Amino acid sequence: MARTPSMADVAKEAGVSGQTVSRVANGKTNVDEATRERVLAAMRRVGYRPNSAARALRNGRFSSIGVIISALSTFGNSRTLEAVTAAAAAEGFSIVLMPVDRPSQGEVAGAFSRLDEQAVDGVIILIEQHQLNESEIELPQGLPVVVIDAGGRRDLPVVDFDQAAGAAAATQHLLDLGHRTVWHIAGPPQSYAAERRRDSWQATLSRAGREVPPVVTGDWSAASGYAHGLRLDASATAVFAANDQMALGLLRALHELGRTVPGDVSVVGFDDMDEAAHFWPPLTTVRQSFGEVGRQAVGALLAEITGGRGEPVSIMVPTELVVRSSTGPG
Repeated sequence: MARTPSMADVAKEAGVSGQTVSRVANGKTNVDEATRERVLAAMRRVGYRPNSAARALRNGRFSSIGVIISALSTFGNSRTLEAVTAAAAAEGFSIVLMPVDRPSQGEVAGAFSRLDEQAVDGVIILIEQHQLNESEIELPQGLPVVVIDAGGRRDLPVVDFDQAAGAAAATQHLLDLGHRTVWHIAGPPQSYAAERRRDSWQATLSRAGREVPPVVTGDWSAASGYAHGLRLDASATAVFAANDQMALGLLRALHELGRTVPGDVSVVGFDDMDEAAHFWPPLTTVRQSFGEVGRQAVGALLAEITGGRGEPVSIMVPTELVVRSSTGPG
């Protein structure tokens, strides 16, 4: 069996001391760049890999963050995960991903158990479903945890978009254009984000003294927006869809029905996905800064890792209404 290359092998190959190799392997900054590059090149040539577990025993850190996530296929979750990964990498941390199909007590507890075996310094939870707030969901003590988009939980640090302000801005924009009321295609009922957007839409109409139309519920997909678009009430002149994908399906349905956008019906989405500016017509929508949520979540978790758990914080990241050509006068 071949012997695993050691630091001594790297030191001999690079022509430096073992202490210098140790500094490079542990990410210390007191090594000049030319020497660092020579040591790294020697590591590659001899096949040496720093032992992260040994480093963790020495400095008390694994430089690894666990992420428990549900519904990885949804646009919001995938973009948020991408942002968390980028923010963690910028801080020198790697990500261990633990998807859960159904965020029940057993699934979440199992994910924490597997992450504990992977030796992570803390965990970010990205589960938007209502189950996370149920009393039977018990999170382990002692492990730093930050939650993204978790609705009702207030016993943990929470980072979220200002969903209510974004939905209010979308609804008010349509009212300001002269539409008598605004219809709504909501997201799935188990989603906190969908719930907050729906409640804010309804509250905005009520404050303005406008009729609140019946809510129709989609599943975040373009297909569900299309299906509801085909059945849209003939009197509707403005629709706020809870995400851009459902708005895309709605646009197709309206085109097929011969209802022009925005001439007959104005449409607003939510997310500002990259493709929204290239829909026909370009979609008015609510922009969410996924990068900022990722940075804030990782920053809050690192603060817990290094400083211990204090009072739970709630960080709200602003949203922004982006007006394009899919909305017009009512």
